[in-house]
Amino acid sequence: MSEKNSYKTYFSKDNLHQYVKTFSFPRLCGTEGEKKAVALAIKTFNTIGFDTVKKEDFTFSDFYSTSLIQLIALISLTSTILLVISLYIYAILSVLILGLMIIFAYLLTKSLKHPEEPGFWGKYYGNTLPASNVFVKIPAKNISEIDAGNIIISAHLDSKSQNFKTLWRITIYKAWLFGGLWLGVVYLTILIYKLPNYYVNLLYFFLPYISRTTFLMLNLSLIVLAILVSLSNITLMFLNTNNKSPGALDNSTGMAIVFELSSYFLKHKLNNFNLWFIQFSAEELGTMGSRIFVNKYEHQFIKGKIFQINFDMVSVASHKKGGLGYLKSNGVIPRKQIAPVLSNYLEIAAKEETLNIKGFHLSTGAHTDCVPFHLRGYDAIALTTPRAARYTHTEEDTHDKVNPQVLLEACLITRNVILRLDNDFKF
Repeated sequence: MSEKNSYKTYFSKDNLHQYVKTFSFPRLCGTEGEKKAVALAIKTFNTIGFDTVKKEDFTFSDFYSTSLIQLIALISLTSTILLVISLYIYAILSVLILGLMIIFAYLLTKSLKHPEEPGFWGKYYGNTLPASNVFVKIPAKNISEIDAGNIIISAHLDSKSQNFKTLWRITIYKAWLFGGLWLGVVYLTILIYKLPNYYVNLLYFFLPYISRTTFLMLNLSLIVLAILVSLSNITLMFLNTNNKSPGALDNSTGMAIVFELSSYFLKHKLNNFNLWFIQFSAEELGTMGSRIFVNKYEHQFIKGKIFQINFDMVSVASHKKGGLGYLKSNGVIPRKQIAPVLSNYLEIAAKEETLNIKGFHLSTGAHTDCVPFHLRGYDAIALTTPRAARYTHTEEDTHDKVNPQVLLEACLITRNVILRLDNDFKF
């Protein structure tokens, strides 16, 4: 039997589905369910054949993933109302409010750079929760661990549910984001035309003429957009996290793929790369597990010699668009391509395995355990199924929604990518 055919019989759909079933129970961080999942992950790695399984405990504040969202929504709602009202009462006051909003956004962005460090807000206005990462490491065969590259295969072991499905939550975020952007454009246009009524403004002599009807349409658009953004903010203020989802798609599927791949590579070590198989915790509450892991181990990583492949929400059974995809780009303007090197390897691997994989773009909702690696400039990519969002973060996220065939395909493509990376390693 050829090498290609032999490994295709090595990965097992039955094994993959059994892993999914085993871990399909509520396991929000800070609960007994998460502790149970950690213990089961250690036991599973032991059963696969790993003698040394690392469990690294950590604590974090849930402020940045729960209360902060509600705080931002409250401030955004208040600012939107004040901006619109002040624009028609005293335009210059609107400018001052806008300036304060920009300063707040800048300070907030800085404070969110390292949410794994509680800081003042996290310490005094959030709950400190315990969590644990579980991982194994397979050293390279031909060179030392220090000189070898590093490939990280990961998923997250925690789950959560919310009062809004992931699909609806992403829709709300998009309404808030794009509604806010258009609101800003319309607001600034009206503001520029209103300011000359109060001050001698050089812009007054260069502004194009617009009719009264056009100006009224701009004002109507401003009100409609303000209502849309305000409703989005009000909805986000009532976004709550709870512990009811079994988390089969999100993310027992990813865990299953990590276990199955680790079983294969335990017997087929790479020549030039160390392999890490990691079940991160606290992904659902701010990607805390992966952030803390990178902080601790980044001294071992070298750009160009470290790659991460992360699995999150893989497959949807009985859905024509329930196959494997990967996050190719994110952002609004400009769109940012993610891990072009790994993207190319994935496309080549899928073609060779005669399997389908599709890259997609997300303007929002791209927060996975790849984020901490992206922040360091490392090549990291998320394999996922966007349509899974119709069930995730709800009690409907059960193991019958999972398609083991797609999990198998993820194993086949990833194995191909890993072996190609090892073959192309440069000292």
